[in-house]
Amino acid sequence: MEMLSGILGEFVKVGFIAMIVVFQQEIRKFLLMIGSAQFTGKSLLLMPWRLIKSDSSPISTDIESIIDACRRMGRNNTGALIVIKRRNKLDFVKSTGDVMDIQVNVPIIESVFYKNSPLHDGAMIIEDNKITATRTILPVSNSRDIPLRYGLRHRAAIGITEKTDALALVVSEETGNTAYIKDGSFVSYKDFNQLIEKLRQDLS
Repeated sequence: MEMLSGILGEFVKVGFIAMIVVFQQEIRKFLLMIGSAQFTGKSLLLMPWRLIKSDSSPISTDIESIIDACRRMGRNNTGALIVIKRRNKLDFVKSTGDVMDIQVNVPIIESVFYKNSPLHDGAMIIEDNKITATRTILPVSNSRDIPLRYGLRHRAAIGITEKTDALALVVSEETGNTAYIKDGSFVSYKDFNQLIEKLRQDLS
């Protein structure tokens, strides 16, 4: 019996380690969510209810304006990196840049990423329908699966979507193409109309 207990104990240890390896991204997001939210006693107990409640809340983000700005910047080969908040707080990222409180609209987004603008470096953070930070520094992904043709903007977009549930849009300075990144992966789409629909679904 002692031998059997020892063998089973080793299996449990190996299984626990394997689970950590397999689900490391999910565990990291969960810990980040707890760390970024100030939970205490009652609030921790009410966390599932709050998540359900936030799921049912309408998202007022002006997706059409964001995509229209990406389309226009792509035509001029203006590079851009836009992060759209979902549930996880992004305060740890916002603190690295310039805090804003501006309603989302096409001219503002374009002016921020204009090549001669002092705010064009780094990422723009959008929460609900407000631009809440610009020139922010994002965590860069170290994944070796990212094709070499993608630069720092794409790696930063992948990094923030690996560590949080945020969505990211990257306008390439070289090609003018807009990439949509979610959960650390590129999301394919056939045209901007479909991209708008995908964003609308992911924000709902």
